[in-house]
Amino acid sequence: MPKYVYDFTEGNKDLKDLLGGKGANLAEMTNLGLPVPPGFTITTEACRSFLAEGALPEGLEEQLSRHLAALERRMGRRLGQSDDPLLVSVRSGAKFSMPGMMETVLNIGLNDESVRGLAKQAGGNERFAWDSYRRLIQMFGKTVQGIDSELFDEALERLKAGRSDLDLQAADFQGLVETYKEIIRAETGEDFPADPYRQLRMAVEAVFASWNAPRAVLYRRQERIPADLGTAVNVCSMVFGNCGMDSGTGVAFTRDPGSGQQGVYGDYLQNAQGEDVVAGIRNTMPLQELEHLDKHSYDELMRIMEKLENHYRDLCDIEFTVERGRLWMLQTRVGKRTAAAAFRIAVQLVDQGLIDLDEAVTRVTGDQLAQLMFPRFDGGAEKKRIATGMNASPGAAVGRAVFCSERAVELAAAGEAVILVRRETNPDDLAGMIAAHGVLTSRGGKTSHAAVVARGMGKTCVCGAEELEVSAEERRFTAPGGVVVAEGDLISIDGSSGEVFLGEVPVVPSPVVEYFEGAPVGGDELVAAVHRIMSHADAVRRLDVRANADTGEDAARARRFGARGIGLCRTEHMFLGDRRRLVEDLVLAGGDEERERALAALEPLQRADFTEIFRAMDGLPVTVRLIDPPLHEFLPDYTELSVKVALAGDRASDGDRRLLAAVKRLHEQNPMLGLRGVRLGLVVPGLFAMQVRAIAAAAKAVPGTRAEIMIPLVGAVQELECVREEAAGILAEAGVEAAVGTMIEVPRAALTAGRIAEAAEFFSFGTNDLTQMAWGFSRDDVEAAFFSRYLELGVFGVSPFETLDRDGVGRLVRIAVEEGRRTRPDLGLGICGEHGGDPDSIHFCHEVGLDYVSCSPFRVPVARLEAGRAALTCAGSDTR
Repeated sequence: MPKYVYDFTEGNKDLKDLLGGKGANLAEMTNLGLPVPPGFTITTEACRSFLAEGALPEGLEEQLSRHLAALERRMGRRLGQSDDPLLVSVRSGAKFSMPGMMETVLNIGLNDESVRGLAKQAGGNERFAWDSYRRLIQMFGKTVQGIDSELFDEALERLKAGRSDLDLQAADFQGLVETYKEIIRAETGEDFPADPYRQLRMAVEAVFASWNAPRAVLYRRQERIPADLGTAVNVCSMVFGNCGMDSGTGVAFTRDPGSGQQGVYGDYLQNAQGEDVVAGIRNTMPLQELEHLDKHSYDELMRIMEKLENHYRDLCDIEFTVERGRLWMLQTRVGKRTAAAAFRIAVQLVDQGLIDLDEAVTRVTGDQLAQLMFPRFDGGAEKKRIATGMNASPGAAVGRAVFCSERAVELAAAGEAVILVRRETNPDDLAGMIAAHGVLTSRGGKTSHAAVVARGMGKTCVCGAEELEVSAEERRFTAPGGVVVAEGDLISIDGSSGEVFLGEVPVVPSPVVEYFEGAPVGGDELVAAVHRIMSHADAVRRLDVRANADTGEDAARARRFGARGIGLCRTEHMFLGDRRRLVEDLVLAGGDEERERALAALEPLQRADFTEIFRAMDGLPVTVRLIDPPLHEFLPDYTELSVKVALAGDRASDGDRRLLAAVKRLHEQNPMLGLRGVRLGLVVPGLFAMQVRAIAAAAKAVPGTRAEIMIPLVGAVQELECVREEAAGILAEAGVEAAVGTMIEVPRAALTAGRIAEAAEFFSFGTNDLTQMAWGFSRDDVEAAFFSRYLELGVFGVSPFETLDRDGVGRLVRIAVEEGRRTRPDLGLGICGEHGGDPDSIHFCHEVGLDYVSCSPFRVPVARLEAGRAALTCAGSDTR
């Protein structure tokens, strides 16, 4: 029978798949001899079985009882014992941190009898005991029984009537317990369960079930966490931070998760339990204040923080409780951090000798680098500051103030930039946080839900702006000086300084972008960190990085950003605007003479285009794709032209009539699968030849040019052979060498790659069209139509147009790579679809043995970094 339950003494930090991140790290801290309350972990395997079968797996209850009995013997108390109760917490803990997304229940074991035993344990502190009991009922009702949390919150607010939590007395909480019980009875038709063992079992099942709660599913989709991992459950003996003013709870970071600077960072709250800190319900004090309140606990915490950071060799996020002067460690994990902090910390750890540069490159991501390239506020612009909060997650965010998650989603879907404004956020606000450009709260600190989640998503966030009076009901907030901001008003928030501004503040380029544009590193610490990591990534990567560029300006920008060539120059983009009429003339040509005249008008324009691009790349390879548009893009709309001619009647011009006849003749029901690519070149005589002559002439005019001619949409080797033969003759006549290859974007081309490689010197995978054809999707039609539903149902983990579908489209790529190289060992291989700039897809390209990826110029730095990370994290490639 599988082992479903592990004592904290049995695990370690490397068992995250089985014990989840929280359980593995609790075990690791236990093994390090740190003060961890005893407990045990129920595995992710048990969760997966529960979710599949709808019941706890066979054998789990027996193992749970055995470990609980062992815990009771160790603690010298039984769960819920009336005169001296053992109480436990039940917490979720997946492999990857999902802050606030799943459930926690504290104080399990309390009932009308054991609450008095708890007061006795605490030296007669009845306020503490009844406060703990009402917390259990509140969490249990919401988490386990699915009762709307607002019902409990409203009851608490009525009781407080303007008082703070600390003003409430034992009798207040005792009355609140009865009120909460009545809520449960009214909502469920049952009494709150008094049996401690029933409480435990129901809580474990609820935590398992919370893995598939809507907010957890949404968070996993946002963070690309696999849906089949499941969560572990940690059952831990309770320690209490709400015993009095000599107790408290806090969250600490070994470095600032916002900037990466070393120091003492975190929040502490006296006479409170941990949920009070992360929920942001009460404003916290800086962690440094603990030194004045309880120097012994503070000094011990500092020693433990140093030990953990050196042990994990990274920024650690720590949750702790002080119970009547005694420090307890409740959790540690490698902490979430902002993009800027990630780069700074990685380099700091190298300088401290804790990691090497190889590991530093793997500690940052392309997505984080992309975040650093976003603009920031113009320091010289006029700004009206209306409040200052905590700089929880950096960035410059401008948008319309909205006061509920649903409205944020609605306006964002309509194309509006929004700032989500709340007193404090909770896990139910996740959809709005994803939709918003930034998050602003009037409560909570750097470890509140808003701060932690925003940092993880790379969203700008300002927390704890206490000067603001936020009214979600009235959809407005009031700032000092009588400033009122209503829903829809523009505000700007600076997550680096914590400032809140009225109206729109201008933004300026990021210093990281200026660095990639060629500015010196200078004394900027962040830019220096980016420079060191990028330099090492370039040194270790095997994949080359090229850019998709169609103009000399784009090509020059791509070079500044580090591109080592152009992997896709789309010539159809050169025929738009004023030149469209010339293509129209070519299509409508009534004979050879008219066609030659149209081609003669286009050729010098093409030659100038290619000359500009070749000069910008200065000897780096340039892959020019011959024209590949659906033909309808260069012709008038059939319906509009038909109406125009019909309305004109006898007055319609001969030109319009000829044009209508041609458009009718060439009209296609599905243009994306019609006369385009190689088919167009074979049907319109002279079109491809004109382009090849222009390429040859431009290459001759720019010595050192390495031109590559790519034939699009090839599905059969015979198509490629026809074009290649004509191109070879033109190149030979011009005395120019250029490789001739094809874009693999038709599934048949991938499946017959061995044959096609006989005529191709290189393959470039056009994964946009390959994905459309492999799935049978029209991207323009289906993304808005049903992709969101497919994501909700788990058909997709992520859109296949965003990240390469490894199982389907990726298999076609593997087949083409293997069969192509079997025919031609020196076959050049690259990718030029949008996936060429996607981090996960870049790792796949490394694994299958491609030579380069090509992406938009702005994504080139991201691709360079991810290519380096792929070389360091992949064991090798399939074909190289």
